[in-house]
Amino acid sequence: MLPSGEVVAAAEGAAADVVVKLTPGVLVRLAARDDVAWKEVAITGDTEFATALDYLCKNLRWDIGEDLSRVFGDIAAHRMVRGAEALDRWRAQAQESIARALAEYWTEEDPLLAKARAVEQFNRGVDALRDDVARLEKRIEQLASRLARDKNPT
Repeated sequence: MLPSGEVVAAAEGAAADVVVKLTPGVLVRLAARDDVAWKEVAITGDTEFATALDYLCKNLRWDIGEDLSRVFGDIAAHRMVRGAEALDRWRAQAQESIARALAEYWTEEDPLLAKARAVEQFNRGVDALRDDVARLEKRIEQLASRLARDKNPT
């Protein structure tokens, strides 16, 4: 890296300043802007350079409209970008609708998932049973100690 901040090609056989190790799955998650995926990326080497790269990867956004305008012109590029954004919004809405439909199907039609209300009711039942068992244990202890006193009066 030059003092101006520009990156230049390293000499052949030179050691890497920074090594970034990630799997293809993590790369796809990073491309989808999944910030949690950064925890699975292993970065070693020059920490200052690695920190700068990390900052760039998290904050640098590609202005695709600018690049498309050089090839197709400003108006066509603008329409392409807006069309892609609309398609992405549709994809997100469709994905959410499908997830909700599957959740409803698996809770109502073919119960694979428990409803929140049923889980809460089950938890309340478990808590009540635990309390009842604790009271029963105390009562048994009291009866056992009373029985022991009655058998061995001092």
